[in-house]
Amino acid sequence: MTRHQKRLSAPNSWPIERKENTFTVKAGAGPHGESGVPLLILLRDVLGYVDSKKEARYALNEGSVLINGDTVSDEQRPVGMFDIVSFAQRGEHFRVFPEQGGRLALTPIDADSADSRLGKIVRKQNVSGGATQLTLHDGANIRLEGDDEAADYHTGDSLVVDNETKEIVAHFPYEEGALVTAVDGTHSGEVGTVSEIIVTPGSGDNAVAVETEDGAFETVEQYVVVIDENFTGDEE
Repeated sequence: MTRHQKRLSAPNSWPIERKENTFTVKAGAGPHGESGVPLLILLRDVLGYVDSKKEARYALNEGSVLINGDTVSDEQRPVGMFDIVSFAQRGEHFRVFPEQGGRLALTPIDADSADSRLGKIVRKQNVSGGATQLTLHDGANIRLEGDDEAADYHTGDSLVVDNETKEIVAHFPYEEGALVTAVDGTHSGEVGTVSEIIVTPGSGDNAVAVETEDGAFETVEQYVVVIDENFTGDEE
């Protein structure tokens, strides 16, 4: 496996200039899969807090950079959709949010909002001991012990998870009338309300119709995430 990443072949979600240089940093192992943006890109190319990998490593060794409440020391650590990036010494907090065109952007938030993060349920399955496991879009797993509790959650729903306790603090069902944002495809970054969930017979992807302030659009349901008003715009 190559240790290099060319800018032209980097995922569309990465907020980098494609033709500025030939290579950029390669994402390390971690959450979000191939779409995860290396932390170095956010520190250097987006925020401008460092000028080089060496400076980034020095800053991370200070222990003042946190992702979802955990201290990070690896400049290649992937950062993805809805992660919370905090800078303890600066008192700054950002949520990673998709913008139009599919690129990930940093939205400033306040300290209270930085205590939890949003996750989309992408898999629900029974595990050993009779428990139910919910897998979120970033690979995180939540274990539910009771059938009654598990019955409330479904694939496509969104959860707000406390960064310290890892407990669920809010639940947003995927249903008609839900507020959603598109995170991939032509309409990435657009926010609207689900007007219809279109079930496709056979093995095809289900679709969803979304009404926005300026009109409407239709996309596959994998491309939308349920949110609430607190997850859009600048909260400071």
